[in-house]
Amino acid sequence: MLKKLLSLFAGLLLTLGVYAANQSDLRNDHPDTYTVKRGDTLWDISARFLHKPWLWPELWQANPQIQNPHLIYPGDVLSLAYLNGGNRASLRNEGGPHIRAESLEDTIKPIPLTLLKNFLKNTRILDEETFKHAPHVLAMEENMLRAANGKLIYVKDLNAKAGDQFAIVRATSLYYSTAPDEDGQPRHVFARETENFYDGESAMVWHHYTDKIPFTGNVEIIGHEVLVIGQVTVTKSADVSSALVTYSDVEIRKGDLLLPVEDKPYDSSYFPHAPKTVPADMTVINFTDALDAVGPHQVVALSRGGKDGVENGQTYSIYQIGDVVTDDYKYPKGSNKAFFHPKKKKSQLPEEFIGHVMVFRTFDSVSYGLVMDGIRPVHKGNVLHAPE
Repeated sequence: MLKKLLSLFAGLLLTLGVYAANQSDLRNDHPDTYTVKRGDTLWDISARFLHKPWLWPELWQANPQIQNPHLIYPGDVLSLAYLNGGNRASLRNEGGPHIRAESLEDTIKPIPLTLLKNFLKNTRILDEETFKHAPHVLAMEENMLRAANGKLIYVKDLNAKAGDQFAIVRATSLYYSTAPDEDGQPRHVFARETENFYDGESAMVWHHYTDKIPFTGNVEIIGHEVLVIGQVTVTKSADVSSALVTYSDVEIRKGDLLLPVEDKPYDSSYFPHAPKTVPADMTVINFTDALDAVGPHQVVALSRGGKDGVENGQTYSIYQIGDVVTDDYKYPKGSNKAFFHPKKKKSQLPEEFIGHVMVFRTFDSVSYGLVMDGIRPVHKGNVLHAPE
């Protein structure tokens, strides 16, 4: 009964603040009706009706009954109807109006969360102070080089009591930025792979820039990316504490860090929407599962986070910066005109649209997004704009 009431209450709350969308936002080839299937996502369904799928909350209107388009379930039927003089989408259930019996867990999600498990549960971004002062693994029982399930580890600088549980994490990446220069060049954010992640192997999460930027000049560390690899329970608290490994994805080694276990590691209740403003110089700084570029349903790291106004569910357009080319027609090679006007002979081509990305997890200075669609591959350094 409690789940039914929660579903009803959430639906009533989310009905408020819904605005009419323009008729031009509807796709010309939209279907008259669509039956929601298990495995659907809100983005995929919205794309069947709208040119701009992130506008779905402004278009889908609840029936006068209890149902609400923010809480849709397999078997619900979406249909377009003329309401208040304009096209709106309505939601109905073939069995007629009734109070929901399904739980909130059964609702159709905005995006496929199964694709994001590693980033929702296991990946964190730490600020410099947290990273520097985190307790670290000093040694293993019986002087072993590695530890796994059921083994004891010894931890330095751990402020805890027996029975406390901690996550074991391993550093994977360092994110740092350069400030805008005097010539007006924008802020740039770089990612450097943490060396020897797995005994000399590359990090399992990110592929990185090959160029190494020296830490000289005005460089700011904006975050350390770490990956949760296990969990321990403290057995004795002292200057050097002991802890029992209760599970591990990989073998634990010296230098791994301990962090508090997150009770709620991620937010799964976000919805696609356009940001009110786009932070300056927001770019793609990393991605997974590819060496050079990624496409739809792959994760990217973005150079802005919560302190810049980035929130879960915000949708952005990705653009490729145009190349700088030489105007050989007006400034022929070897001519005096080309020699005396080196800047004028250069022109930058317009940016080219790549696709859309939706943010699903944010930290202070870095956020993660899922590429939702695209007409070209996404590369590091691509810039983000409002989703138009």
